[in-house]
Amino acid sequence: MAIKAARHRSGRRPDGKRKGSGRKERSFVPLSERIVNAMKNEKRKPINKKKLTNHLTAYAFCAPWFIGFICFTLFPIVFMFAVSLTNRKLNGISNFVGFANYVNMVQSPTFWNSIKVTLFFTVVMMVVTTIWAVILAMLLNYKQKLNGIFQFCYFLPSVIPTVALAYTFRTIFGKEAGLLNAIISQLTAKNVMVNWLYDKRTIYLAVFFITLFTYNTGQMMLIFRSGLNDVPRELYEACDIDGASPFRKFFGITLPMISPIVLFNAVMGCISALNGSFALLYPLTGESGDPNGMTQVLSLLIYKEAFSNMKVGYACALSVVLFLIACGFGIGIFAVSKKLVYYEN
Repeated sequence: MAIKAARHRSGRRPDGKRKGSGRKERSFVPLSERIVNAMKNEKRKPINKKKLTNHLTAYAFCAPWFIGFICFTLFPIVFMFAVSLTNRKLNGISNFVGFANYVNMVQSPTFWNSIKVTLFFTVVMMVVTTIWAVILAMLLNYKQKLNGIFQFCYFLPSVIPTVALAYTFRTIFGKEAGLLNAIISQLTAKNVMVNWLYDKRTIYLAVFFITLFTYNTGQMMLIFRSGLNDVPRELYEACDIDGASPFRKFFGITLPMISPIVLFNAVMGCISALNGSFALLYPLTGESGDPNGMTQVLSLLIYKEAFSNMKVGYACALSVVLFLIACGFGIGIFAVSKKLVYYEN
């Protein structure tokens, strides 16, 4: 009885717990059960109709691009790879051959020559067009009279379609009735008969000269000029005070400030050289890339195999290689740009 009375006075129950504490013991709940309960509570929350409408509107505006990307980019790439595993002909007859097209490709000396020409043409065209566009942009950046007319005249050849431009220069560089040979003959008083487009010594000079007048060069020029206008004038004034030379200004201020634009134009020039080389070289040198395959880039070889030799499966295998080369150029340019491109932020 004394023990019970003492427990009653101390406020403890017979089981040892304090009376009237009002506290409940916390039980351990597994993490998975907590996540499930949280998801249930989230589902019970009312949906914000305005937010849902905004999301659906955004997706509706993006839908045409997604549809176009799937139908005209993603599906052709997947279909191209699938056809490259067959011996499909131009008449539609095809059988699965696995990687036989790729094996034949690696064993073909024509393929390796085309790879070499493609890499050489892409790199040189990208460098030449970028440098020429920077030079034109800097010339047009100087304030002078009739600047707009000069810009129009410089950009005008870029508006002409590539095929028409190629046929025009084919007439200029012709052997017998070529305008260039006629001018040189008048200046030297000799009968000059140089076959500029079919001579091993002059073919690359002629082709890369023509690339200076393509659409890609004119587009680069306009982009470079807009970038040059954004370079702070205070930097040039500080260089003038220090007595810096024009070359020092260009390599110390101008080039670092427009380096992001150089990166963009380099990527676009690389893609243009890979994809647009066919429209330029086919009217000039034909599908065989004369003389002796010196201008037979992969796009010309793809056309020749698909439409002349009617080997569509083999041409698709070549297209896969061209796609991988374009990806390699893009990845390489962006990897190098991390050390060479200057960003203010």
